Amino acid sequence: MKNAIQFYFVLLLTTCLFSCRQAKTFKVMQFNIWQEGTVVPGGFDAIADEIVRSGADFVTLSEVRNYHNTRFCDRIIEALKKRGQVYYSFYSYDSGLLSRYPISDSVTVYPEKDDRGSIYKMITKIGNQEFAVYTAHLDYRNCAYYDVRGYNGNTWEKQTPVTDLDSVLFLNRRSVRDDAIACFIQEAQKDKAAGRIVILGGDFNEPSHLDWTEATKDMRDHQGLVVPWDVSTLLQKAGYKDTYRELYPDPVTHPGMTCPADCRNIALEKLVWSPEADDRDRIDFIIYAPFNGLALTDVTLVGPKGDILRGERISENTADPIIEPLATWPTDHKAVLATFSFK
Repeated sequence: MKNAIQFYFVLLLTTCLFSCRQAKTFKVMQFNIWQEGTVVPGGFDAIADEIVRSGADFVTLSEVRNYHNTRFCDRIIEALKKRGQVYYSFYSYDSGLLSRYPISDSVTVYPEKDDRGSIYKMITKIGNQEFAVYTAHLDYRNCAYYDVRGYNGNTWEKQTPVTDLDSVLFLNRRSVRDDAIACFIQEAQKDKAAGRIVILGGDFNEPSHLDWTEATKDMRDHQGLVVPWDVSTLLQKAGYKDTYRELYPDPVTHPGMTCPADCRNIALEKLVWSPEADDRDRIDFIIYAPFNGLALTDVTLVGPKGDILRGERISENTADPIIEPLATWPTDHKAVLATFSFK
């Protein structure tokens, strides 16, 4: 009898230790919702449906405007509840955050002012592990990648292409995107010091230096330029990882372009806001800080396979992994969905 009790005690202890060592998984979805899905007929319901289908634990939202005199995150949480899904959020504007786990704190890291972007943070837990999840929608003005392609990055009017690197970076730095990211990096230092896993999702309204490389300088109207875009460079120097480039490092075979995406649920003239200037770039990102036991296991685009190029619908011939929409696609951006494991 004594031996039997000892055996079962050892078995129970071993099972508990094995369970503790097993990796847990979580998903993050970056979703630019294009003015809350109000542009596309049925867009709001499509946002809710795509979130449910994604199975995301955290959803970082861009272009949250709180239309209809109601708070978008409150409305989408109610819509998700009707679909049998429970999420939590907090008041935000311009960017938003949803979590399957109760939120213990929220912080305005970079407040929205004059329509020039925002960054918010929430703190939550999965088991005993704390998370700091950030959402961003950065300044949409002074987009110098348009200047490179022959259009003003403020007015989107036609002009002579800017092909001098110093001029490109000068024009780009008229935005406040790098200011906002500097605030994120500073705030996230506190989270890392507290032992939290740090995740940032957002529409940065700026390409990545990992995409405008020597290999792509003669592609996609890069005008022969290799550009160290500010936001991605600042994040890399601070030690952050770009999920898409982590798993798909080649920007030629896997450009990962998220905007402008071809939403076939509305007329083309409503989809493009600057027909002659539209080109394709990766401006939606999920970024993370390396953390002991944290591993990125999968990342994919979510949305239509087609894109908009110079005001025309085109099909892409790339190796990018993509999950196509169930039905209506509610936005002119593709979303990004990343899966992580941690111990």
